[in-house]
Amino acid sequence: MAKPLTITPSLLGDLTEAEIEAGRLLFARECDFFWGAEAATTLPEAILPEICFAGRSNVGKSSLVNALTGRKTLARTSQTPGRTQQLNFFSLGQRLVLVDMPGYGYAQVSKERSAAWTDFIRAYLRGRVTLKRALVLVDARHGLKPHDVDMMKMMDQTAVGYQIVLTKADTLKPGGMDKIRAQVAQALKTHGAAHPEVLATSAETGLGIPELRAFLTRMAEPAALG
Repeated sequence: MAKPLTITPSLLGDLTEAEIEAGRLLFARECDFFWGAEAATTLPEAILPEICFAGRSNVGKSSLVNALTGRKTLARTSQTPGRTQQLNFFSLGQRLVLVDMPGYGYAQVSKERSAAWTDFIRAYLRGRVTLKRALVLVDARHGLKPHDVDMMKMMDQTAVGYQIVLTKADTLKPGGMDKIRAQVAQALKTHGAAHPEVLATSAETGLGIPELRAFLTRMAEPAALG
């Protein structure tokens, strides 16, 4: 039997060495873009378990997805915040689908476009039967912002279970990280669909990446035998 793995900082206390390895193996497999959807009517067929990534523009969402999959250009980073205007679907080893959602909160996006995105995302969240978990990415340097809270409320309303993942954790000192995690965890107590644990990651140093892979692998389609 695998022993519980002690990790600092610990993301999920009951992760085992076997789960960490399973996560490494899954995220080392081919991860290919297969669909882009700009409206609810153009979503792909829901077959495999899905994990969606949400966050403000420039929160480091693409960098985190690239770090998880060990690639540099899977989810392309943009020099123009708010540029991504569709849901991008990636198949990971035919066992899990990663969904890169449009960044939100960029001031130069028109109100009409922002409203259309909101309606689209709400429809996706409400009707996607294969959506296992949403990850709401929050910049560790700034904590929760109003647009993050708006996204969290939408997920509460659509009954989508979600987890807060702090990005750019390497930019904070240990005391600062403890403080921001405590602040976010306190805020989550008023959100019914939120998982209470706040995860900390860094795409630059790899902090928290193996643990997040293992956590997401728990929700993947079981590996084929033989």
